[in-house]
Amino acid sequence: MGTTQFIVVLAISIAFLILMILKWKIHPVMALFITATGMGIGFGYPILKTIGLINSGFGGTMTSVALTIILGTVLAMGIQDIEASDSISQSFNRLFRGKRMELAPALTAFVVSIPVFGDVTMILLAPIASKIAHLKKISMATMASFTGLALFLTHGLVPPTPGILAISLSMEADLGFVIFWGIIVSFIAFFVTWFLLRNWTEKERISPLAKFLGSSDEETEAQLTQKGKRSLPPFYFAILPIMLPVVFIASASFANVYMAEGTIMHGLLTVIGDKTVALFLGVLIAIALAFLYKQNVYKSAIENDHETTNETPFTQILWNKWVERGLVVAILPLLITGMSGALGSIIKENPAVHEVATSIAETNILPILIPYLIAAVLMTAVGSMTMAALTAAAIVTPMMPILGLSPELAVLAIGAGSLTLNHLNNSGFWIMSQFYNLSTKQGLKYVTIPTFVGSVVALLTLLLFGSLGVL
Repeated sequence: MGTTQFIVVLAISIAFLILMILKWKIHPVMALFITATGMGIGFGYPILKTIGLINSGFGGTMTSVALTIILGTVLAMGIQDIEASDSISQSFNRLFRGKRMELAPALTAFVVSIPVFGDVTMILLAPIASKIAHLKKISMATMASFTGLALFLTHGLVPPTPGILAISLSMEADLGFVIFWGIIVSFIAFFVTWFLLRNWTEKERISPLAKFLGSSDEETEAQLTQKGKRSLPPFYFAILPIMLPVVFIASASFANVYMAEGTIMHGLLTVIGDKTVALFLGVLIAIALAFLYKQNVYKSAIENDHETTNETPFTQILWNKWVERGLVVAILPLLITGMSGALGSIIKENPAVHEVATSIAETNILPILIPYLIAAVLMTAVGSMTMAALTAAAIVTPMMPILGLSPELAVLAIGAGSLTLNHLNNSGFWIMSQFYNLSTKQGLKYVTIPTFVGSVVALLTLLLFGSLGVL
């Protein structure tokens, strides 16, 4: 197959994928399957080879990320039930001493969204952001802008969230290094964007939803400052199940670089730093904390599962209900991630992709812009960060030897590109708009624009680090 035919089939396939999802409302999983099948046939593969590539791509991707995604959602249920996010938010509230209070839910989202899906984080923090906005007279435009920005940044740039995790593994990037630099780039992108936009977001006054303001101002103040009777885990307990898995995974990379193989410490760090082991340890820590905060767990579990009562055995909530609720959240990201991997396997199999890579590399465009722009175009069109990142990775991977980028830099460039235009075709856009009381027009202003600015700042940060040779 020639380069021209490859590009034509690829462009038609992606356009058809967009039509199926946006115009004809076909479920993304089925749309991806149909697109992968049509693309394989368009590339000239026999039908059975096409189906075989889809099966192997789906199965390979699921093998890499399925347990991690499932454990991440179970961990999210634990974080919700022990009210860890409330505790973290209160700690940031005290840190900022009542000033710039939009940073409290935003930085909580920044932390929580590392192991927890962005959509779940949005819902977890909506009541906190709304109460702070009401009490401190802050517009929900500001709350939505920076809470959304923070969680999208770490969702797109820091494993073990599905998209960045899957492309890190598929592109053979060092997972610990991606986590380390992903956190740094996200942190810089967040605060630069916050500094640039903080006054702009306050120009339009948007009130929080009344359903999140059930208590009086005095009761709300007590909840936010922990002066009431609520028993919340202290910050150092609340953050343990969230950050320890990240630290464990990063420690394995440290051990592989700086420690001799065969030593006891090297063996220990590589075991606990395995992504599945690390997240399972996070779940176990959440379970241990749950026994210290049974009242919180029962209250949250009853609110989120109508079958749970005060008579439900506590261990059943931890080992059954958390898993059931987690699987409900996990199933869609699991299937989309797996089917995106199947589409990617069709693209990577075509030898013409190497010719395309060579042609692009011979242009004067900066190499880092290629993975960024491919992911940006796909995100704008498809509306799923995971789908955009995995499809971009499939296109970029064969180009790597020619582009001269490190796997870690290429992975983070794709992650930054997947943040670009978060708009009407993205589920996160609608969740943010619904829970943070934004109209569609306001959502485009206070969800889409801050995330776009954050994406550009992340790219510029990566350009800087790349030019310095640290990435």
